[in-house]
Amino acid sequence: MTDIIEKLKNIVGDTHVLSASEVAERATHFWDPSPMIAKALVRPANTSEVSKVLKTCFDANQSVVTHGGVTGLADGEKSTDNDIVLSLERMNTIETVDAVNRSMTVQAGCILQTIHDAANEAGLLYGVDLGARGSCTIGGNISTNAGGLSVLRYGMTRNQILGLEVVLADGTVITALNSLIKNNAGYDLKQMFIGAEGTLGVVTRAVLRLRSATPTRNTAIVAFDNFNQVTDTLAEVSRNLNANLNAFEILWNDFYRLSTNPEITGTSRAPLDRDYYAYAIIESRGASLEADSQQFQNTFESLLEKELITDAVIAKSDTEQQDIWQIRENVDLTLRHKPVFDYDISLPVNTMASYVEEITANTRKQWPDAVVFAYGHLADCNLHISISPTPDNFIHNTNEETVKIHSYSVDDAKKNDIVNKIVFQPLQAMGGSVSAEHGIGILKKKHLHYSRNAAEISTMQLLKKSLDPKGLLNPGKIFDPA
Repeated sequence: MTDIIEKLKNIVGDTHVLSASEVAERATHFWDPSPMIAKALVRPANTSEVSKVLKTCFDANQSVVTHGGVTGLADGEKSTDNDIVLSLERMNTIETVDAVNRSMTVQAGCILQTIHDAANEAGLLYGVDLGARGSCTIGGNISTNAGGLSVLRYGMTRNQILGLEVVLADGTVITALNSLIKNNAGYDLKQMFIGAEGTLGVVTRAVLRLRSATPTRNTAIVAFDNFNQVTDTLAEVSRNLNANLNAFEILWNDFYRLSTNPEITGTSRAPLDRDYYAYAIIESRGASLEADSQQFQNTFESLLEKELITDAVIAKSDTEQQDIWQIRENVDLTLRHKPVFDYDISLPVNTMASYVEEITANTRKQWPDAVVFAYGHLADCNLHISISPTPDNFIHNTNEETVKIHSYSVDDAKKNDIVNKIVFQPLQAMGGSVSAEHGIGILKKKHLHYSRNAAEISTMQLLKKSLDPKGLLNPGKIFDPA
């Protein structure tokens, strides 16, 4: 071990190779302060150093786990005391912003918020936005094909990437920093690495597609008495707002009640009564202040007249918009239940109501007092589910006990296995997916077969073996070797 550590220090410098004890001073995860575990952590400064580090590890049969912002939700960043962690935190530079071509070239360790700020300064925007924007990195977003709040309008991360630079397991550098929207010259190699969770190569640089800025923003929260109203409203606002529709986020009642509980959040009041079936946050973005505002207002007057919504509040200021979105972003409140099991699934919109009813009923057969929190990107076919079999075990003061995700007792683990079956098994018949936007990692590996057939998994294993023949990159994630 000493030999490879010394070789890595010769590549990146002594101060940029952290020992196991120094690694333990870091948190395991954004939501888990437990000490990180690794043989060592290496912080290269550029692609050349990444290439040399991977070549050295390849020659020594040393496994490597790549880290970005460590905000993933599938344990894809987990490392063991046998792994070298490759952190791209020093590679955090925006290299160029091309306002004419509407593109940006960045290093993989660049924070998402930094990218948004740079795009805004150029009068443009980057189409992926998510709650962890201040911590997550673009490399991590690419490796998990992150979705977020604007997928309805702009698509997943995959739709925002024009070109990539990737280092393979043996140190080979593939520089394909294409900046063209159209380029059909052979295989589109970048697509292999987007969503591969670091198992096929390490993304070091990327060319991002930027879009025209949308300086006007209109936001509303609405209430429904039943799911038919939800789907009819989605169809109506899609027609009326068309290209300006930016988000349609659904919140089932239990989640809304939790997120607007003043005893927990300090919120003075909920914007709408807390007893409706479900709620939706609807947002449009455009470039014409007066016209966009009038169009938005007309749309909601029409929804009320047609009785497609039961009640509504339209934000009149930036503060009111932030307050509405905060309801959706209070996800951490579900994690204060001990235990709580979190899921990121997708399924056709017309099956969502029956699905939520089915998993709620099946969960309460096991634990009558259990709560099921359902919310998510309805128009993108994506729901987030949090299930707590014992809702009374709630941490009110996070200063007293730090919330940890995926930290379970033996009894909790047994409950988790039961809930996994309740949540995942119905998806196959519905044509759904066990992972909408957070990847497979470790947590969903044994459930991959619900969403991918044997031929698909076999082809993935073949691709892995071709690009990483020794199985050194992020081993044990997504699937086992063939």
